[in-house]
Amino acid sequence: MTLSKWAAALGLAAAALAAAPASAQPYPSKRLDWTIAFGPGGGNDIMSRTLISILEKYKLYPENIVAENRPGGSGAKGWGYVFAQKGNPYHITSTSGSFITTPLQANTPWQPGSFTPVALLAADDMLLVVNKNSQAKTLQEFIAAAKAKPPSIGGIGAVNIDFIVPKLVSEKAGFTFSYVSFNKQGELITALLSGALDAAMSNPGEVLGLLQSGDMRALAFSGKSTPAALGKVPTFGELGYEIGISLPRGLVLPPDVPKEAQEWWIGTMKKVVATPEWKAYIDKQLLTEHVLYGEEFRAFLQKTQGVFGDILKKSGAIK
Repeated sequence: MTLSKWAAALGLAAAALAAAPASAQPYPSKRLDWTIAFGPGGGNDIMSRTLISILEKYKLYPENIVAENRPGGSGAKGWGYVFAQKGNPYHITSTSGSFITTPLQANTPWQPGSFTPVALLAADDMLLVVNKNSQAKTLQEFIAAAKAKPPSIGGIGAVNIDFIVPKLVSEKAGFTFSYVSFNKQGELITALLSGALDAAMSNPGEVLGLLQSGDMRALAFSGKSTPAALGKVPTFGELGYEIGISLPRGLVLPPDVPKEAQEWWIGTMKKVVATPEWKAYIDKQLLTEHVLYGEEFRAFLQKTQGVFGDILKKSGAIK
């Protein structure tokens, strides 16, 4: 081979390498776009940023991670954005109760099972809270007042577990209420503390400091047993109003991403949940660790959506 032919061959080889598809690169090898479907300060935001901090601390993701809050439409905007990244493994998002309920009430192009499931990581339950100036010291007193005058109860998302829990209680106890939806936890807290709301549904970890300071009072907890950090707050079940549903927190990728990307994330999340930082997050946020990976998580999402759908249809919240 002459020198000129050798140079030409090298040029062709270099061109072929340059034209190689991105999928040929080892995963992961690019910046990650992490969508948070709600505003700052809420449970979805806290979990996402905790996961990111663990990934960065232990250098589990080799490139930069860029987190962006994309609130709107009870999560529909953020999850719709990730759904539109079909086949792109460099987008990821965390789930919450609205991930299940939003498609039940809105004409979204996606369902919980449409995404590539990574892992269910935890489940959390809800507190019914009032501000320190409320006349209601117990759930029974709150219900008695609600029967006389329908209260306003706030929560995150329009048709979410924040709505489902008080709806179930109101049906069993015989009162009505007006539900006020918020996209941001900070706005919900401000409304309750200012007296614009009579009560609010919240994840315990998001209001624990306000409970400890005395600015808020917890009337009942929707889980099977009350975490020690909440003291003697009774469960709805103990007071005769069994709830039996929890809010799933997990992680999903866009639809149709390469199998290797899903497997990489499953393996990585197994490392994350074993860290002391994750254990500390579970304890601080008063969550229940509930871990399922891959297709088991998809099956869980689909089953839970069926349960939520039945409850919301029976209550008249959706058709």
